[in-house]
Amino acid sequence: MPTRRTQPAGLLRRGALSLLLAGLALPVMANDYPTEARVDYVLGCMASNGNSYLTMQKCSCSIDVIAEHLSYEEYEQVETVLGMQDQRGELGVLFRTERGMQDQLQALRQAQADANLRCF
Repeated sequence: MPTRRTQPAGLLRRGALSLLLAGLALPVMANDYPTEARVDYVLGCMASNGNSYLTMQKCSCSIDVIAEHLSYEEYEQVETVLGMQDQRGELGVLFRTERGMQDQLQALRQAQADANLRCF
């Protein structure tokens, strides 16, 4: 009975296919922002930087770069922190001073800095 030499090759092919599919999944993970959140960001960015077609392209690039750095869940948490910092009283103080929230804000600022370098 001849020995089969195709088994290791088959395992190798399956392993290579798994790596390829895992690589294809990464861009999908970076694109987990809902369209509404992206449009909201672009409209706000355009309002701050001028309402032109070129600005729209730069702002669209910017949210794409931010999405590479932060998952949508992280982005949403930071947006909540930013909105709550303006609150008066103890609640506002909590959102302005709590260390974990400051770290989240720093992560967004770093993502925005990268976006500014790459897009503007």
